[in-house]
Amino acid sequence: MLDTDVLTKHFFEHCGKVPRIFSAPGRVNLIGDHTDYNDGFALPIAIGKRTVVAAAPRADRQIAVSSSSVAEKAVIELDGRAWVRRGNWVDFVEGMVRTLESRGLRIPSADLLVDSDVPIGAGLSSSAALEMSVGLALVSLAGDASLSPRALALAAQSAEQVYVGTQCGIMDQLVAALGRQDQALLIDCRSLATTDVPCALREASIVICDTKVKHDLAGSAYNDRRRECESSVSAMRVRRPDLRALRDLSPEELDLHGEVLTDALRRRCRHVVHENARTLAAAQALAEEDLAQFGRLMVASHDSLRSDYEVSCAELDLAVEVAIAVSGVYGARMTGGGFGGCTVTLVRNEMVDELSERLRRSFHDRFQRHPDIFAVRASEGMKEHARTGA
Repeated sequence: MLDTDVLTKHFFEHCGKVPRIFSAPGRVNLIGDHTDYNDGFALPIAIGKRTVVAAAPRADRQIAVSSSSVAEKAVIELDGRAWVRRGNWVDFVEGMVRTLESRGLRIPSADLLVDSDVPIGAGLSSSAALEMSVGLALVSLAGDASLSPRALALAAQSAEQVYVGTQCGIMDQLVAALGRQDQALLIDCRSLATTDVPCALREASIVICDTKVKHDLAGSAYNDRRRECESSVSAMRVRRPDLRALRDLSPEELDLHGEVLTDALRRRCRHVVHENARTLAAAQALAEEDLAQFGRLMVASHDSLRSDYEVSCAELDLAVEVAIAVSGVYGARMTGGGFGGCTVTLVRNEMVDELSERLRRSFHDRFQRHPDIFAVRASEGMKEHARTGA
């Protein structure tokens, strides 16, 4: 966990001001991947790893942004200069600035210092954590209380799509905005309705295995998968003219109308349609503390992401294979956009050490390296921290 007092001291030493401190969490999606941009359902939790922004006003019409952990510094001109994509993390910051500006916020001049312990490129949504912490800081410095958490999440989604190039759904930003301690968040990605699902696990732990295989979603097959889903909907409108998104198809309808699709597109659709059903069933199982059923749905989800959606990789598959062979493991799956990143495993508390040891040993034997393994629990969403002195 990051020390906000250290960040405050660092900020004061460089800027001569005591900042306000804002943060937003990373997330792990328990089930429901690649459903959000298909108007479907997802069941993430916010996690304790966070991106923190120290912020204070400045006198000119600039935003000076720097990071405690990354070398890049940047100045964002608020007046009279066209935006140019930099190709680094600053694009997320400027994306939030420009998007909020386009939605009527008078962006305040500010110094921003960013720090984070959310792993980058691991599928734990470091991008949304950065967007939402910066967005909350800017809105708060502007003294504008008109933007709801959901509206800020939508602004962050738009910033990532337009200014970074990832055609992401809304799940990551929403859970960063609305996450609660000991609650998973069931998200209807069409209506943006959310339902808290109790996740105060007493006898089990949620364990993340970061394979350290990094991915750049903007340059990966992530955008290709989204286009494939859109193409499938367009093709099936020959049979279902009212079809809005894959969320509106039942498994039976997919069987009936899927003959108009190529084999690859049918498999993409099959994942999304069945993943939506799995996610709703998983939310009910979690609420009822039926961890065995929840685990079975996790494994089925991974099988579908690997075989039908084709977004897994050798490291993710190994982590799941090793995990589900451990006594006391309810289930495991890849999580996030795929092509690397993390798995999530639900395991009895007393077997966490055994699971971790087997994963480390198997990765060393197969890939000659070790993954990062850590337990998480459902945590709170974005917030402003209590102010401290320098």
